[in-house]
Amino acid sequence: MIKEFKEFIMRGNVLDLAVGVIIGAAFSAIVNSLVEDLISPIIVSLTSQAAIEDLSVKIGTATLRYGNFLQAIIDFLIIALVLFLIIKAANKFKRQNPEMDVEEVEIPAAELYLKDIRDLLAAEKVETVGTVDEDQLI
Repeated sequence: MIKEFKEFIMRGNVLDLAVGVIIGAAFSAIVNSLVEDLISPIIVSLTSQAAIEDLSVKIGTATLRYGNFLQAIIDFLIIALVLFLIIKAANKFKRQNPEMDVEEVEIPAAELYLKDIRDLLAAEKVETVGTVDEDQLI
C-alpha cells in the first residue's frame, strides 16, 4: 500500500497540481493586496464608506450588506483577467514553438505485429492474384 501511495504521489499530474496550488495561494495574496490596497480605497472614496465590507443598504428592518459580495466579484474578475492573459500568452508561445507540441507516441508491439502480418498477407495475395486494391487490405 505504501508503494502504491508513493507511485501515486510521484505521478506527474499530482506534482503539477501541488505546484499549482502553492502558486495559486501566493497569487491569491497578490490579488487580495491589489484589491484591499488599491481598488478598495478608490471605491471607498467614491462611496464615502470606511471600507467596502461596510457597504450596505437598509430596507425596512433588514440590512443588505453587499460589500463582501462586491469584494468577491472584484477578486474574481482580477483573477479571471490574469488567468486569461497567462493562458493567452502560453497559447501564443505554443504556436511559435510547434516542435514542443509534437509528442511521439509509441505504437504497441501487438499493433506492429498485426501490421507485419497484414503486409505479409497482402504481399502473398499480390503474388498469387497479381494486383490488390487498397480497400481489400483493410
